[in-house]
Amino acid sequence: MKFVGAHVSASGGVENAPINAKAINAKAFALFTKNQRQWHSAPLTESSIEAFKKNCIDAGISADHILPHDSYLINLGHPSDEGLEKSRSSFLEEMQRCEQLGLKLLNFHPGSSLKEITTEQCLNRIAESINITLDKTKGVCAVIENTAGQGSNVGNQFEELKFIIDRVEDKSRVGICIDTCHAFAAGYDLCWQESWQETFNKFEQIIGFNYLKGMHLNDSKKGVGSKVDRHENLGNGEIGINAFEWIMKDPRFDNIPLILETPDETLWEKEIKLLYSLTH
Repeated sequence: MKFVGAHVSASGGVENAPINAKAINAKAFALFTKNQRQWHSAPLTESSIEAFKKNCIDAGISADHILPHDSYLINLGHPSDEGLEKSRSSFLEEMQRCEQLGLKLLNFHPGSSLKEITTEQCLNRIAESINITLDKTKGVCAVIENTAGQGSNVGNQFEELKFIIDRVEDKSRVGICIDTCHAFAAGYDLCWQESWQETFNKFEQIIGFNYLKGMHLNDSKKGVGSKVDRHENLGNGEIGINAFEWIMKDPRFDNIPLILETPDETLWEKEIKLLYSLTH
């Protein structure tokens, strides 16, 4: 079964996210549990936590299908010790907020070398950051998102994601989120059935579908291999609608949150309906 939703607003409190998800007929959703452009936020209140859990039940959405995203400021592969410690502290806070909310997943961008250290050194720092955080928390899976390969960002190739996973001690608490726009921009062609199949066969061979914990379903404004992360609404970009039909019809993508991050939020309800129509 497919669980499609979108990255909804949590403005006014995390408890509003499931209400916003229900309003667009979502069966899954993503959210920021705090301001994504700040290092630290005020702690969650008991009333906010309880309201969030109640509203999730009311929306009929379980923790298995909620994919919170951490702050954009965090860089778990930061080349400087100061930047790394700041990122690790903030990431731990994000994981603890997920614990409090009863969530099972935390999605994050792996990090960037800032061209000051090698890619391998950066990947090692990310793995070490994950290990440190998992040791201090329980129950929440660290879900690494593939990148478009812009600038000095790492994690745009499946081999780099595998490199991180190999160095995470608790394999039961690490996973991957594939963003279709990022994969396409990184050079994985999703336009044609043969190349789409080849991409996900590669994913299976290099990483394994057992590690796939969620997806971001986005079309791309830029072409394959552009390394430019610019999302587009479904069917309006360079990927085209077929790739999303193949995802919706493939049981390998069952039972995980499939999250829209397309730029025109007013189309989300229509896009969710469209995606479900593609399963027939």
